[in-house]
Amino acid sequence: MPRPTAAQFVYGSCTVIFSTLAMLLLSQTTSGHWIAVIALAALALGLLVAWTVPAPGTRGTRAPAEPAANEGHLPTAR
Repeated sequence: MPRPTAAQFVYGSCTVIFSTLAMLLLSQTTSGHWIAVIALAALALGLLVAWTVPAPGTRGTRAPAEPAANEGHLPTAR
């Protein structure tokens, strides 16, 4: 399992902090039970965001295409 990058830590942490604050402010809850539910939901959202951040070097990489059957040799420079 590859180690998380700094970008994954930052995006995940910011998501947890801001989503927790937003949900607490919007719900205006004072119950400890609902605060724990909101915190767990924010943690799950932060993990989801951190996992979906592309790792460096994986963006735009594809498997090399196989050469066509009629392609023989590349033309040589003269």
